[in-house]
Amino acid sequence: MLEEAGFVDVRIGEPVDTFGGAGGEANARAYAVFGHPFMARRPLA
Repeated sequence: MLEEAGFVDVRIGEPVDTFGGAGGEANARAYAVFGHPFMARRPLA
């Protein structure tokens, strides 16, 4: 999806537990929801 939007050099990191201690933590655990850090850039020209 990022490439389709024009980004290049897309890198996706390991899953991160972003819901620990949050109100929806139980739902996130039930559905194995994790955040993923990513980096990408737009070409210069």
